[in-house]
Amino acid sequence: MSLAPSPAVPRRGRALAALLSLGFLAALLVAWRQGALSSLCVLLYATLSAVTFLVFAFDKRRARRAGKRIAESTLHGLELAGGWPGSLLAQRVLAHKTRKASYQVPFWAIVVLHLAAWGVHAFG
Repeated sequence: MSLAPSPAVPRRGRALAALLSLGFLAALLVAWRQGALSSLCVLLYATLSAVTFLVFAFDKRRARRAGKRIAESTLHGLELAGGWPGSLLAQRVLAHKTRKASYQVPFWAIVVLHLAAWGVHAFG
């Protein structure tokens, strides 16, 4: 399974995805270092992001080989559980699920939900 960046996604799209995903995880690390967040929370986001990225890579491989696919509800469940940064990176790096509006709308709703929840936690 190759994890080489797909030329189908412009370099700018991959860079913005990396910035948002890794920036979010970095912000969690900063909050943890300042004592505002438990290490478990940071570990969960990082682990779920890595798992979600790998599940996307597996699904992409299955798509290329016409194999049994991972259900979109499973992918969204991983994102909702905290794996959205890994999903965003995987979508851009692997060029997977980037053009399907019926996938993107719930995905971005999940991202907004997470960011809003953290905004309320930090400022509310």
